[in-house]
Amino acid sequence: MRAVTDTARNETAPDAVACALRTLATERDGLDALRAALGGPLGAAFADAVEKLRALPGRVIVTGMGKSGHIGRKIAATLASTGTAAYYVHPGEASHGDLGMILSQDAILALSWSGETSELSDLIAYAKRNGVTLVAFTSDAGSTLGRAADVCLALPKAREACPNGLAPTTSTTMQLALGDALAVALLEARGFTAQDFRLYHPGGKLGALLKQAKDIMHRGERLPLVATGTPMSEALAVQSDKSFGCAIVVDAAGRLAGIVTDGDVRRHMGNDLLARSVDEVMTRKPLTIAPDILLGEALELVETRKVSALVVVEEGRPVGLVHVLDLLRAGAA
Repeated sequence: MRAVTDTARNETAPDAVACALRTLATERDGLDALRAALGGPLGAAFADAVEKLRALPGRVIVTGMGKSGHIGRKIAATLASTGTAAYYVHPGEASHGDLGMILSQDAILALSWSGETSELSDLIAYAKRNGVTLVAFTSDAGSTLGRAADVCLALPKAREACPNGLAPTTSTTMQLALGDALAVALLEARGFTAQDFRLYHPGGKLGALLKQAKDIMHRGERLPLVATGTPMSEALAVQSDKSFGCAIVVDAAGRLAGIVTDGDVRRHMGNDLLARSVDEVMTRKPLTIAPDILLGEALELVETRKVSALVVVEEGRPVGLVHVLDLLRAGAA
C-alpha cells in the first residue's frame, strides 16, 4: 500500500506544479490587462481618486463582501500603515449600526467585482444621502455601484484562474494590486518618508530597521578615542578597555583622523608595533555614517563592506559608534 501511495504522489506532483503555473500565468495576464488599462481611461480615474483621497479631511472607509471584503481589509491596513487614515467596515454590520462610524468628511472605497453586491446598497444610499465621496473598484462601470460612484475605477475583465471560472482568484489579485497602487500613489503624493513609516511600525524587525543610528550608538565616555601621535601601546589598552575592537583617532581639534582596527593591528604585527604611533597604523579614511542613518542602511554597510563597527560622525567629529553586536541586540540583524 505504501508503494502505491508513493507512486500516486509522484504522479500527482507534476500535475500540481502544472496547475500552479497555469494559475500564476492566468493571474499574470490579469495584471497585464490592469497595467494596460491604467494607460487609458482607468488612468484618469485613478489619478482623480488619488487627488480626492489625498485632499480628504476625514478617513477612507474600505468595504466589500466575501473575497472582496478580505482584499478590502488588506487595502485598509496598507493605507493606514502608509499615512492614509483608513479602516474596514463590513457591509452587513454597516446596515446594523456601523454606518454611524462614517462621517460626511470621510470617503468610502467599495469593492465589488460585479458591482451588484446587494449588501452594499445601504452603504451606497448612505453615501449619496450624506455627501460622502464614493470610490468604486468594480469590473462593470455600468453596474449599480459603478453608476453611483463619484469615481469608478473600472477594472478590465479577466479570466479567473479557477477552472470553473467561479472562485475569485484573478479578480482578487487585480483588486489587491490596484489597492497597493493606490496606497503607494497616496504615499508619494503626501511625501511620506521612512521616518513617517517608522511611527506606524515600531515593532518587530521592520521597526528595528527603521530606527536611527543615534538611537543605539555608544557615545561620550564609551567611545574608544585616542589622539594622533598616541603610541600603539596606549591605543591597544584603550581598544581592549572599550571592547569594540577598534580605536578612533582624532586630531587636536577633535576631528576624525582615522581608526585602528583589529585588522590594522594584524597587518602591522611585528616586534616594534607597540613603539609605533597610531598615525602609522590607522586606516585614514574609515567608513562613517550620520546619526540619522536608518539601521537598515547601517546593516547593509556592515554586510557589504565587511566591517564590524561604524563611526558616527557629525560635522567631521566622531559623536558615536555602532557595533555589529548593537545591530543584533536592536533586532536589525
